Amino acid sequence: MNAATPPLRVLYRDAQMIAVAKPPGMLVHRTALARGETRFVMQTLRDQIGQHVYPVHRLDRPTGGVLVFALDSEAAAALTQAFTDKRVTKRYLAVVRGWGPEALSVDAPLREEDGIRPKAEMPAQPALTHLRRLACVEIPVAIERYPQSRYALMEARPETGRRHQIRRHLARCGHPIINDAKHGKGIHNRYFRDHLACPHLLLHAAELRLWHPYAERWLSLTAAPDAAFAALLARFGWQAHAVSDSARFDPPSVTRSITHPATTTLAEPNPESP
Repeated sequence: MNAATPPLRVLYRDAQMIAVAKPPGMLVHRTALARGETRFVMQTLRDQIGQHVYPVHRLDRPTGGVLVFALDSEAAAALTQAFTDKRVTKRYLAVVRGWGPEALSVDAPLREEDGIRPKAEMPAQPALTHLRRLACVEIPVAIERYPQSRYALMEARPETGRRHQIRRHLARCGHPIINDAKHGKGIHNRYFRDHLACPHLLLHAAELRLWHPYAERWLSLTAAPDAAFAALLARFGWQAHAVSDSARFDPPSVTRSITHPATTTLAEPNPESP
């Protein structure tokens, strides 16, 4: 491992898999689109533990949080199948502009944005995200036309895994994630970077719960947010919604279900919130 690259925080490890806390801004693996990059989660973890690792899902480059790798090809196939069979639930934290909806399920198909073909020619794929507002704040700063500015901490639980799904669904609601350069608003992003010491996208993969195909039990993994995200939660009085690094199995007899709000299909963004 490069001496300049700090070790990754290991959340859980057994003979078949390992889970780490991915730092925001770090690519999962090498790609032709990332020329000049020298730090990758996959290579860093390989050097850190001294063995090859196999990716079974992904997180976007700017997103931090729980990331799982298999430790051999057989486990990779089994874990990938668990994701394919949707024996996985994911919970994200996001700081957004405006006071997001108290509870909303967004059912809005998405087209691939970064393909070779024009976006309009790409097929629309089903995409469903369940949203819930956890906390909100109003600060006495006139960033736009309002004398105060409003922000909210949202929980997002995606049922599908489209590229940039949470970012695009929140923007479609009129509540883009802070520091989302593509779907957000520059004036708010600059304020958070320059005055609140938040230089990256404020989206964090806080929890991943999956069916462990070898233990045959549900495994819940959580990752604490990075220092900048954690400091912002404390500044806004939202620290109770932060999570710590942990890994735990459900008892064999325990099953869980999640009740989601009524689904709303969105075609166009709602009017902007202050």
